[in-house]
Amino acid sequence: MKNHESEEMYLETILRIGEKKSAVRSVDVVDELGYAKSSVSRAVNLLKKHGYIDFGQGGELILTAEGRKKAESVFERHKVITAALIKMGADPATAEENACRIEHVISDELFEIVKKYAGQG
Repeated sequence: MKNHESEEMYLETILRIGEKKSAVRSVDVVDELGYAKSSVSRAVNLLKKHGYIDFGQGGELILTAEGRKKAESVFERHKVITAALIKMGADPATAEENACRIEHVISDELFEIVKKYAGQG
């Protein structure tokens, strides 16, 4: 993984898939993100090394407490920013796409302002 943003994106993806499926596998992440298996494998191993995920007996990806906390924080930013952009007049698809980028670079201070604007803070 090249940077902090990628790490967050993978954690958020694992969290989101886990809300739909009982077990998340690397192949699910490959399908969701459209990345090469080798890239996802490398990222997953780094997430494990950093203590954000563990592997289940069947190879499924399991968020650790720290990984879940980080993933939920990123996902909250995603939802709040998407809602704020829609409130400003963006169509849902555009809001969703741009929230994916903004959520990783917005400061905590500005996020709190956006959260209040969106009526979620």
